[in-house]
Amino acid sequence: MENFLTDLFSNQSYDEKNFFLIAGPCVVETEELVVEVAEKVSVICKDFGIPYVFKASYRKANRTSGASFAGIGDEAALEIVNKVGLKYQLPTTSDIHAHEEADIAANHVDILQIPAFLCRQTDILVAAAKTNKIVNVKKGQFLSGEAMKFAVDKIRNAGNNKIILTERGTTFGYQDLVVDYRNIPIMQMHGVPVVMDCTHSLQQPNQTSGITGGNPRMIGTIAKAAIAAGADGLFIETHPDPSKALSDGANMLQLDQLKNLLEQLIKIRKAAI
Repeated sequence: MENFLTDLFSNQSYDEKNFFLIAGPCVVETEELVVEVAEKVSVICKDFGIPYVFKASYRKANRTSGASFAGIGDEAALEIVNKVGLKYQLPTTSDIHAHEEADIAANHVDILQIPAFLCRQTDILVAAAKTNKIVNVKKGQFLSGEAMKFAVDKIRNAGNNKIILTERGTTFGYQDLVVDYRNIPIMQMHGVPVVMDCTHSLQQPNQTSGITGGNPRMIGTIAKAAIAAGADGLFIETHPDPSKALSDGANMLQLDQLKNLLEQLIKIRKAAI
């Protein structure tokens, strides 16, 4: 594990041979939801010795329809994410959408996530790098793993070597994505840990309803293949009742299914290393 990840998880007891997990609801809907997910996932991860980062977006800037839920307010949502991180002694992450948000979010979270559609935006990458926080860049649906070298270079040239890359699928026609697992070892060749986003990679975008679709039945398949391919970490959005989620419910894992999935993934990890 990279030194910056060892530092990130320094207050957690975990199996050093395990993958790490970034998980939580898509967006901060209520404080009650955030607390419920963080508490349950942290207990599961502690039992399994899995290093855990809590994730929830403070705002959803990229929505198909302008009428879709975007958030409860940036400051309020960031304070909730920060609060739950302190309560359960967890590192936290959220995505930023513009360069001026980097410093604001950095006051509340440990990892700044760069959305896939913004992974080439130099000003955002540089601003995130200059906060000296860990920067997790999601690979654009339109890019190869090789091309993510340039995002890594921008962050390093800004003086920050704490970088994670996340695979989240590649555009396949107008309304689907496909995962090329070659991108996991390819992006690791850039000298950074690589995470597999097991939920967004199953999105079915550009639906005429204005709401992104998904295929959550395949989350386990995506996760198992990623661990077998050597992913350092997994990204899984989860919710107690995805059918009632205010964002990305169509591709989130139901919270009560997470424990069984992680148990299976640990066995695959042990067999693969």
